[in-house]
Amino acid sequence: MWLNIVWFVLYVVIIGGYVILDGFDLGVGMLSLFVARTDTERRLVLNSIGPIWDGNEVWLVLGGGALFAAFPLVYASLFSGFYIAMMLVLLVLILRTVAIEFRSKRESARWRSMWDGFFFASSLGIALLLGVALGNVIRGVALDAEGNMDISLIDLLNPYALAVGVTGLAMLSLHGAFFLTQKLEGDLLERVRGLIPGLMAAFFVLTTILVVWTVTLDSEIVDNFEDRPWTVVFPIAALGVSVLGWWFMRRGTYLASFACSSGTIAFLMASVAAGLYPVMLPSSIDAANDLTIYNAASAEETLMVMFVIAVIGMPFVLLYTAGVYYFFRGKVRLDEHSY
Repeated sequence: MWLNIVWFVLYVVIIGGYVILDGFDLGVGMLSLFVARTDTERRLVLNSIGPIWDGNEVWLVLGGGALFAAFPLVYASLFSGFYIAMMLVLLVLILRTVAIEFRSKRESARWRSMWDGFFFASSLGIALLLGVALGNVIRGVALDAEGNMDISLIDLLNPYALAVGVTGLAMLSLHGAFFLTQKLEGDLLERVRGLIPGLMAAFFVLTTILVVWTVTLDSEIVDNFEDRPWTVVFPIAALGVSVLGWWFMRRGTYLASFACSSGTIAFLMASVAAGLYPVMLPSSIDAANDLTIYNAASAEETLMVMFVIAVIGMPFVLLYTAGVYYFFRGKVRLDEHSY
């Protein structure tokens, strides 16, 4: 059974990696219209993620593949029950890609403004939809004994899930702002720094409201936190690292503040995982219908083969990711290859 636990941890790490890496470029997209004022400034903001945004999205594909291979029943239930929502996510992902690639293909101010708007809207849409999906998983979904989910798009857009989505918007916008402090300079940098206090305040207020709301829910995650006092280490660590990130930002140590922002997200994801474990998809109908890391997993042989592949392949993924960030470090400079 140790393979089930290992794959649960690996899956959480992969999804956490996606939220951290693609999260900051979604945040950059959501901030782009508020930070940049001229065409050159908007190009600088866009090119801050230019060499890395598509690589960041690979982690989402990796997460889907890991879920399909290790926990196929969870994959089947999620992608069938959340079908319309998943199609919306794919739509805004495609729209965002088109906006980035098409934006500077013409000199027309109207053309570029239109794609700037799509870049902003699609970044916001992806972050909101994924946050809503997480909110429904925390709250529990209408999952029957056969693993079928009877839920409409309107049901998915319930108040609690929307609250998680809005909190996610604040978190990723703040994360994107911390990233931009490393890439911009001059007036653009000062504008980003000016947004950070407000974004941090919004994030703290929304997170506090969400925590209180979650505690009042009749859900398994609340019961698990009560039964496992050690799990409070993760949210406390998230709070501490977040405050430390603010301190580093005030000192102008931007890389350290971004690292702390990444740590905040990692600890928050760990909080959710620790609260759900061993459940991956809780049922709001009957806890007996929950899909766990045991009853929804692939055969042991499959898990072992996938584990060997992960042990061999993951170092290359991490090395490639680290290499890209190392080679494209520093402030943004526009050239003939820029967006």
